[in-house]
Amino acid sequence: MRIRDTKGFTLIELLIVVAIIGIIAAIAIPGLLRARMAGNEASAIGSLRAVNSAQSAYSAAGSGSPYADALPLLATTCGAGTAPFLSPDLTSGATVTKSGYELEMVANGAAQGVSCNAPAGTVVPDSSAGYYLTGIPTTHGTSGNRSFSTSTVGTIYFNNTAAAPAVDGAGGSPLQ
Repeated sequence: MRIRDTKGFTLIELLIVVAIIGIIAAIAIPGLLRARMAGNEASAIGSLRAVNSAQSAYSAAGSGSPYADALPLLATTCGAGTAPFLSPDLTSGATVTKSGYELEMVANGAAQGVSCNAPAGTVVPDSSAGYYLTGIPTTHGTSGNRSFSTSTVGTIYFNNTAAAPAVDGAGGSPLQ
């Protein structure tokens, strides 16, 4: 009888390699998911800061300190040749989904002045005395663990539930 000279792996060797790969994946995947959630939360905080800055610039450009009452209004410009107050990824609608978070802004109070894009001397209905912005994870526990809110004051609050903190920060803690 002749002994065969075979080259290759046996079934047992292949099963051992697959088992080792499975163990490594089981260890690595939860860490990757936590890193993605942390990235989503950082993006949400950055978006809230960007809206705060855009609202501040919008208010400074008008007279009487009005604020925009909806995100799409911050996509407008004041005067010829100026840039919009906020990028298109945050002004595509009343509620914007970005990086696993839903951002929604509501007006807080009636119009108090003239917005920068209104005819001289007219008060426009799309300006408000203040605003309240929330950032809530689209799937709590998967896209993010914390909910965020901010208002005219500019402080960003968070809590560990699927509901955003109140306008005055009640039910939440300020970011450090």
